[in-house]
Amino acid sequence: MRRHGLSLALGLLLGAGSTVASGQSLPTSSGLTQNVAALGALPVDPASLPPATTRNGREIFASFREGLAAPQCDAEATSPRWRKQFAHAPARLGNVEDDALPLFGYVVDELRAAGLPTEFALIPFVESGYRPGARNASGPAGLWQFIATTARNHRVPMEKGYDGRLSPVDSTRAAVRYLKTLHGMFAGDWQLAVMAYNAGEYRILQALRRGGMNAQNARAAELPGLSPITYAYVEKLHALACVLEQAETEPDMMASLNRPVPILKGHTLPANTSLTAWSSQNALEPARIARLNPAVSGSRAGTRVLAPALVGGGTEPPVEALVAISDSPPQPTQTRTPAPVRTVAAASGARRHTVRNGESAWTIARRYGISVKTLLSSNNLDARAILKPGMVLRFEEAR
Repeated sequence: MRRHGLSLALGLLLGAGSTVASGQSLPTSSGLTQNVAALGALPVDPASLPPATTRNGREIFASFREGLAAPQCDAEATSPRWRKQFAHAPARLGNVEDDALPLFGYVVDELRAAGLPTEFALIPFVESGYRPGARNASGPAGLWQFIATTARNHRVPMEKGYDGRLSPVDSTRAAVRYLKTLHGMFAGDWQLAVMAYNAGEYRILQALRRGGMNAQNARAAELPGLSPITYAYVEKLHALACVLEQAETEPDMMASLNRPVPILKGHTLPANTSLTAWSSQNALEPARIARLNPAVSGSRAGTRVLAPALVGGGTEPPVEALVAISDSPPQPTQTRTPAPVRTVAAASGARRHTVRNGESAWTIARRYGISVKTLLSSNNLDARAILKPGMVLRFEEAR
């Protein structure tokens, strides 16, 4: 947790261990001077401080541990095979030359901003080894190893000369939206959500029905009719979480995390500007920025790139902020009065719902206690219909 105040402001200016007597003038990064006595007389507004561009690696690890749905490792439930396979993960995070820790921190931040468990941050370890440019011979690509169809279904830009699956920004935003949908669909059970991420939500729903279970009482390991790969998916993530928990007790591992790590954010590449030129303009290492952004090969307008936070802004909001913005209802103008929807619903049972990002017919129907068939037929939609954010659905709510 960051604490702001006079001591932090002075620490940023002077460095650890420096002391200044009251009344002395301090050099600032811009070469101007400030009077310490004056600083002490005025409260420091956190918003006035420059945004942090780095953080200690231990902060990333602590944020991950704090966000876990299952914070304690069940050693008996983990396979020695998978623990051995992922035994290298702590060393990857501790390696200052590796991009894994800043990328891991970026994904953890996005998940926590969306209110999701940080077990999901382990998916890129399993899928791609946290390598943005990873490609599989069978088709999947990127951190999250989306196939092309899944990527397009979740609004990952894919066009000639640009594969958004290789963009950590585009693919992570899509993955977080998708995981948020699955997490809600399966009653907050992260294990069912990751199984659905691997096998598809409809296969998991069918398995629940065949097993006579529902999302509230499901036993993930006992769902019938699924591929061994899907069962192993949960085992891999749990084993990886256990490996990282064990690493917390190893002094050498924690010492390797005790270093400044860039805080990665999404930035929009200016039009007609190459990634190399933009990196140089912002005093960033071009080779590392290119390694983080394998999707970017030219100066495509509007391309989102992943890079350290810049002093002075220039970053994009996290996924949850974008969802909140897009979910906000339009504000009424002076010449338009909103329809009294709640009054009508109370009187007749008629309801309407504006589709939000990440919602499906299944999640909406479940929310109002009606069947998917009823919801779709009430709006003249068939089972193949794709619900888009902003669509208004009308139906009779179950009583």
